Amino acid sequence: MNVKREDQSPKNRQFLADKRWFLPIVVAGFIAGAILISSFIKTADYSLLCSIASSRSQAVAEYSETPVQLQAIIHYATSHIVPQQNFAEISITFDVLKKRSPCNFLVFGLGYDSLMWTSLNPRGKTIFLEEDPKWVQTVLKDAPTLQAYPVKYRTQLQQADQLRAHYKSEPDCFPAKAYLKGNDKCKLALTGFPDEYYDTEWDLIMIDAPRGYFAEAPGRMAAIFSAAVMARNRKGSGVTHVFLHDVDRRVEKVFAEEFLCRKYLVKGVGRLWHFEIPPASNMSTPDGYRFC
Repeated sequence: MNVKREDQSPKNRQFLADKRWFLPIVVAGFIAGAILISSFIKTADYSLLCSIASSRSQAVAEYSETPVQLQAIIHYATSHIVPQQNFAEISITFDVLKKRSPCNFLVFGLGYDSLMWTSLNPRGKTIFLEEDPKWVQTVLKDAPTLQAYPVKYRTQLQQADQLRAHYKSEPDCFPAKAYLKGNDKCKLALTGFPDEYYDTEWDLIMIDAPRGYFAEAPGRMAAIFSAAVMARNRKGSGVTHVFLHDVDRRVEKVFAEEFLCRKYLVKGVGRLWHFEIPPASNMSTPDGYRFC
């Protein structure tokens, strides 16, 4: 996702410098390609409606509603700062967005790739949840159109094992009963977040935050658990696509296998796993006590 603060070592800075032109151009190409694909599809659709006099003006109006795409192309084509995810990892989410956009896209984390994700979901809803209020202000200075919220987590990375044991003994954490808003008994439930987080049914969820590389960091345990709860509680048709980054780390991998489930893992590239989680109503034999 974003170029995270834990990645700012001299070695990583040198690595980023070495590829400072390559990946921004690739990202800009991604966005330009998305616009071309969208334009092509719309052109085909409008050709079927050529008898309607307003079709051409409608196409122009819809195009004018996505200036963020043009902003993103210019930004990444001229920036020396690259996204945290590599080309192959970004491609997994991009392939889903091409099929599902416009959609509801929830991203845990805010950073240098946020403008890209927003532009790849034109006319959809893309919001970002970030643990550091100052970082939110910093990013929004350069990209004020992004929809981002500062949030607080109740967990610490060093509590990961205890939290995993807690969920197995707390009924309000069980998948048959689990909910998020106001669920203070389940320590893995994300409570106290903006209403929009709870009121929206998310089609895609990207987990690339909060920080999870030192003992006092929030870790991603609650984000993974809550993504699983939202996916299982889905009322609309189709699956929920969940993308988890940094699966090379123990906690991310263990909690993914506990809550997102290996059987729903459809693709993995580099440090990114992609899950397609059906709602509980579509599960053949849902377990009321375990997620997997």
